[in-house]
Amino acid sequence: QLQASGGGSVQAGGSLTLSCAASGRILNNYRMGWFRQAPGKEREFVAAIRWSGGNTAYADSVKGRFSISRDSAKNMVTLRMISLKPEDTAVYYCAAKAGLIHSAQFDYRHYHYWGQGTLVTVSS
Repeated sequence: QLQASGGGSVQAGGSLTLSCAASGRILNNYRMGWFRQAPGKEREFVAAIRWSGGNTAYADSVKGRFSISRDSAKNMVTLRMISLKPEDTAVYYCAAKAGLIHSAQFDYRHYHYWGQGTLVTVSS
């Protein structure tokens, strides 16, 4: 089970940190990801991290502004977001998938477990 938190409303240029707490052990062959979905749009990849080794991947739209990390001791994944833009407004979901195929991490359909979503609103 995944529990996301940390959403809120900020002005453009502001920052937020999202957290995703996992109950139960996360296995080394898992990737943890963040996706987002704006109204009327398809769910899109934001960032992912390999639980073992910490390899990360980012969508081009957030590179240099968002940072994903994991805390093995706390079974938690964090998404640090800075320089937020109005187009970052969306419901953000954390997710987990088994398997380490590189290309699969970008597609939400490959993720097996999902958190409930947390709303991020960025005003101009």
